[in-house]
Amino acid sequence: MKALAIAATGMNAQQLNLEVIANNIANINTTGFKRARAEFSDLLYQVERLQGVPNRADQSIVPEGASIGLGVKASSVRNVHMQGSLASTGNRFDLALVGPGWFQIEGADGQPLYTRAGAFNTNANGELVTADGFRIVPDIVFPAETVEVIVNKSGQVFARLDDQVELQELGQLTLATFANEAGLAPLGDNLFRETAASGAANVGVPGDPGFAVIEQGYLENSNVDPVKEITELISAQRAYEMNSKVIKAADEMASVVTQSIR
Repeated sequence: MKALAIAATGMNAQQLNLEVIANNIANINTTGFKRARAEFSDLLYQVERLQGVPNRADQSIVPEGASIGLGVKASSVRNVHMQGSLASTGNRFDLALVGPGWFQIEGADGQPLYTRAGAFNTNANGELVTADGFRIVPDIVFPAETVEVIVNKSGQVFARLDDQVELQELGQLTLATFANEAGLAPLGDNLFRETAASGAANVGVPGDPGFAVIEQGYLENSNVDPVKEITELISAQRAYEMNSKVIKAADEMASVVTQSIR
């Protein structure tokens, strides 16, 4: 009885769906986190009767066929790159992006990485780095005597030194955008990697057409909506229960056949 196997694929699919939802809820307070959504597609079909062929020799064409689906499979887990709300922190090194774009990060092996989490700080050399110590690209270095830091919406970085009145420009932050942000590979630690699916990075200046602006002293919150996630959770739970009932019903029907044979 194929219903057992078909319902089993449905239970597996809803288990994956539940895991995706659980990860969204777990990261509801993660800076710059983008919620994910599980996408599914139907499996192959078993054809019982083919449409579009003659019923008999030189007779009428069969208008409809009979195809039995064999279940469901996961096709992708898509990150939904929608803007999150902003939270004021007052920290001069916290930067939030409003609009499309990614901060560029230099990974441990020199590999270019990307993040929306702008919770930055400085290391022992005065370089602007992430919470895990990865350098921001292009490199911004703050002198030891810096007393004030200003980052404008266009990504220009200024510092006021303790023996100067005028601001000193330290560099220009740039952002990267991608033709297909859903194609970026998540690596954890709020970092993403470019892939063939995402396309090559398009680098530009904040505030230019198609690029975000920077808000200093703010962080971008997770875009997870708790109400939506709870709704999706209940839906996944109900779907799982329905598939389990199909398995129970198929098992009972098979038991009837077995008892009849005896």
